Parts: sequence; C-alpha cells; structure tokens
Amino acid sequence: MSITKKAKATVFAVGFGLVALPALAACGSSDSDGDSGSGGGSKTVTLVSHNSWAVSKPVLAAFEKQSGYKVKVLGDGDAGQAVNKAILTKDNPQGDVFFGVDNTLLSRALDNGLFQSYEAKGSDLILDEYRVDQDKHRVTPIDTGDICVNYDKAYFSEHKLTPPSSFDDLIKPAYKNLLVTENASTSSPGLGFLLGTAAEYGDDGWQDYWKKLKANGVKVVDGWEQAYNEEFSGSAGGKKAKADRPLVVSYASSPPAEVIYADPKPTTAPTGVATGTCFRQVEYAGLLANAKNAEGGKALLDFLLTKTFQDDMPLNMFVYPVVEGAQVPEEFVKYGPQAKDPETMDPAKIADNRDDWVKSWTSLVLK
Repeated sequence: MSITKKAKATVFAVGFGLVALPALAACGSSDSDGDSGSGGGSKTVTLVSHNSWAVSKPVLAAFEKQSGYKVKVLGDGDAGQAVNKAILTKDNPQGDVFFGVDNTLLSRALDNGLFQSYEAKGSDLILDEYRVDQDKHRVTPIDTGDICVNYDKAYFSEHKLTPPSSFDDLIKPAYKNLLVTENASTSSPGLGFLLGTAAEYGDDGWQDYWKKLKANGVKVVDGWEQAYNEEFSGSAGGKKAKADRPLVVSYASSPPAEVIYADPKPTTAPTGVATGTCFRQVEYAGLLANAKNAEGGKALLDFLLTKTFQDDMPLNMFVYPVVEGAQVPEEFVKYGPQAKDPETMDPAKIADNRDDWVKSWTSLVLK
C-alpha cells in the first residue's frame, strides 16, 4: 500500500505498492556516469521495490550528495509480485535493497533467505510496536498503514443510509451488493482484509463470516487499482468510470489523498473510513542476501530511517512513519487518522496459517 505525487489526477496508488506509476525512473538517478548497476566499488545502489516507491527529489538528492551513491529504483509490480520475484532471483538479485515486504508476507521472505543481517543506524528510534526479527535484524520497519473499508459519503447521504462501521455491519441486508474488495491471493490489501476478518472472528469463525459476506453480494477483483479507481464510486477515478460500489477495501490514508489531489480542493474528504474494519500493516526493507553493493545498501537502509526521509514519506507514499519524532502531515490528522484499535496479528500466526487461509478463502469465495 502508496499514493504518490507521480500518480496525480485520477490514479491514487494508496499504500503498500498497489499500482504501477508513470515515469517511475524519476524516483532515482540515471547511470549517466557509465556505472550501469551494482557491483564491487559501484557508485550506484539499487533499490528493488513494488511500483509505489516514491521520495521527494530534493530529499533523494541530498542523500546522494552526502553518501556519494546514486540511487537506481527498480519497480516490479505490486507487493506480492515483487516479493515472489525477489525470492526467485535471490541468488543473483536485481539490486541491493528490497523495500516493500509487509507483515502479511514477511515470513515468506525470511523463510526463503531473502535478506542478510544488518542493523540499520537509527533502529533504536523505531517505535516498539513495529519491531520484529530483533535477534537477526534481517528487516527494518519503514512505514505503517491501516487497511480499512472506505465509503462514499455522497452515496450514503443521498440514500439516507448510515455508513457501515464494523465487519458485522458489512453482512447486513442494508449493505447488500455495495462492497468491492481485492483478491486475497493476488493483492496485499485483499490479503490484509482477509487477515482482519480472521483476527476478528477467529480460526473457527472467519469462514462463516465470508459465506455471509458472499451471500450479501461482495464483489472481488484482482487488485487495488481496479477496486478503487474503477469500481468504487467515491474515488476520483471511480466517478469518471461511473462506478457503482460505494464501499471498497482500501486504506485509512485514502481520504486525505482525495482531498490533496482534488482540484479544486474540497473542504471535507468525499470518502470516509469504517474504523471497525481496519487491519494494520507494517512495511519493511532489507539488505538482499547476495547484494553486490552491500555497503551502498547499508547506507540506503540508514537513510530510510532518518527523520528527513520519515518526514518526507507520508505525502509521497501515503503511509505513516515508524520512528519517534517523525512528523505526521496535518491532512492525515484531519482526514485519515490511524485507527485507534485496528486488528493485528502476530507474524508467526500469519506464517503458520496464511497459505491455508488463502486456499480456503479462494475455494469459498471465488468458486
């Protein structure tokens, strides 16, 4: 799951790597000095990520000047696609640092030996609730966000219907045929929504919940971009597409994006968040196991924890910082505050159950 400044107009890539960006290469520097990639003594450090990586040009330029490294960014699909490809190429990786594996997929990356150990400078400032793998330091928490059902305020006002606020509400007859979600087997927010229901209803109850949700007309599409920009009536893209679903699985940071990128800007967000449907994601970066430019990779990981980057990150990728003292934009506080009591799940429990849950979900919901 991020909304990026390169994705203005109607395409909002909210959170955690969910949509391809135009002109992604602008995130990094070119190899005009003739150094075409990572290698021993290389002046280029390569960041492999999902396609929603973004950073302000002055912030990146300052790092490059201070460190002496040029940053090359390779965007590779959404989070799940990027992680899978990184695992397949781990013996001869595309780059030095991988950014974008989240807590729903973390065990897959760690179990497959994707990362080598490195404790980034500034790790002591990471808030306790986001720390993992403290004995080996194979990954570094970088950002966090909440997957939540968003609703179209205008639709519910026009229909004189109270928006849903909980998982239980979504299976009520009043909300029949209103929700669109992403495929849990192909989409990070789709998987997060599934995990949220598993956390809410437990190992023995989530399947019964999804039977009821299916009976209540939930629509499933492949990914976030389709769900949010083509099916959801509350988004700028959805309005242009004449979408007819006023409920969508997206992020708590989606409403601020609708305000920030609107022209003219509305005084209030056109969308809201069903706060009782939120599942918290944390996104990590790590030094790839066979990185050719390990020293450059370490410098880049250090940079991702600096206050400069953490302050810059929210309005570029529409996620929250994870270090003490980082600034949260006013627009986030006003239009997209973090959920006060989101669903969470221990990464070990996700690791033990994720694949079985996804298989069961696929059989139950898609067949």
